[in-house]
Amino acid sequence: MTADSGDDQKDRTGRLVRIDLDENSMARRSDEVDRERAIAIFDLLEENEFKPAIEHVGPYHLHLAIEENRLVFDIKDVTDQPLYKFILSLSPFRRIVKEYFDICESYYQAIKSASPSQIEAIDMGRRGLHDEGSEILRERLDGKVEVDFNTARRLFTLICALHVKM
Repeated sequence: MTADSGDDQKDRTGRLVRIDLDENSMARRSDEVDRERAIAIFDLLEENEFKPAIEHVGPYHLHLAIEENRLVFDIKDVTDQPLYKFILSLSPFRRIVKEYFDICESYYQAIKSASPSQIEAIDMGRRGLHDEGSEILRERLDGKVEVDFNTARRLFTLICALHVKM
């Protein structure tokens, strides 16, 4: 899956303008998960702060993949020339991703038949887990890539999309 921002008018230094998710790393999930992934990519390309710890000001293309049970960040320039590639262990994400998928499933079931207050309570828990996963990601990226919280949230959503093979 590839997405481009296509907006040449914005100051694009220090930001992502294209995101590729490794198709071999993803398994088909529900329509809701596919929709969240598409929204995360769209929102991420619209607004993000992404500053790798390298001597290049951007903009950047990012390819995310899982290889040998590790998360791969492959950062390239706009001509797809490699700039910076690093690998993160998936171990720190296992618990939070599992819990996040479980609560998302509960949320999707609840919106079919639960009361508004029950749906709101589940959604608050879902957002809390998403925030926790985003903070773990920011900690893991420290010294490699500087991202703001909203960028980390959207990247966490994409990591969840790749995480399904675990």
